[in-house]
This record gives sequence, C-alpha cells and structure tokens, in this order.
Amino acid sequence: MAHLRPLADDEIPHPDIVERFRHYETTRGFVPNSIRTMARRPDIVRAFMALNQAVLYEGSVPTTLKMLVALATSLAAGCRYCQSHMANLSSIWQVPDDKIAAIWEIDGSEAFSAAEKAAITLALKAGMVPNAASAEDFDALRPHFDEAQVVEIVATIALFGYLNRWNDTMATALEPLPAQVAARTVGRVGWEPGKHG
Repeated sequence: MAHLRPLADDEIPHPDIVERFRHYETTRGFVPNSIRTMARRPDIVRAFMALNQAVLYEGSVPTTLKMLVALATSLAAGCRYCQSHMANLSSIWQVPDDKIAAIWEIDGSEAFSAAEKAAITLALKAGMVPNAASAEDFDALRPHFDEAQVVEIVATIALFGYLNRWNDTMATALEPLPAQVAARTVGRVGWEPGKHG
C-alpha cells in the first residue's frame, strides 16, 4: 500500500500541472501515480516533468534505447514500479516484447546491437548499489556514442536513480496499464508488482 495517496486533478490547485498531466494521458494512456504524489510540491513536480522531457525525449540517442536504459537501471535498482513503467514505454516505442524481456539476460542475448549492449550494460552496473560502473564500461560506449550522447545515457540512468528511490520509498501504487504490459513482457522472466500491487 502506498505511503501517500496520489492526488486527483481537483486536489491540485495549479492548472499548468493538471494541463501537463493531459500529456501523460495522451502519450501513455494514464497519469503516473508518482507525479500525482509529487504534485503536493508544485515546484518539484514541475522540475521533474521538465527534466524527464529533456532527458528522455530530447537529444540524439534513440528514444527506444533510452527507454531500455531506464528499464535496465530500474532492474538493477529493484524498483518494480519503474520496471513496469519502462516496459510499458518501451512497448509504446515499438520495442518488441522479446527484446524487452531479454534485458534480464542480456549477456546471452542476440537481440541487441553492440551499441545497445554497451549502453544497457552501463545502466545495469550503474543502477546497482554500490555503483559498479567502470572505465571499461565507458570504453565500450566510445565506438558507438559521442560525448554528448554519453551524457544523455548517464542522464537517463541518473533520472531513474531518482525515480527508483522515489517510487520504492513511497511504495507508489502501480496503475493497471503498466502492470498489464509488464506481466505480458517481463512476467515470464520473474517480474511481479511486489509492494506496488
């Protein structure tokens, strides 16, 4: 059970925030409970939504790869809420179900290019506590990504460091749609909603 309940639209006295929530409904089919909870502090939710937009949807690293990097970070951190959300967003961005599930066994998978493997491996290592990212992981990125793109990849990992801690600490209640997509895509490799169900 969530430690704080998400706010309904009529409990948020800031029209700009509620209007921005419509974007999430359009692109995802729902408004995440994480940001509905954050909305108790308007400046925090506004800053988060702006950072989320800049990190995931701007730049030159393919958005599909950033979705998989975020999923891998959340896998390493153990946040099942974020795992389900990123399985859902990866699916929305047309990543096949088998490829989403393959992150759980990336070392033996042929579903990923060398560039994707380098970025996802960094995410898996950086999402751990303690952080296991190494110089070798950055060496593996260099043939595929320029320095600005490396910043995008690390920004994605760092954004989900925030979200993983937020949602696991709050025990954010999982919405039906990402729960369904996660069950379909990664349920077969052991995903379950845990405390978010």
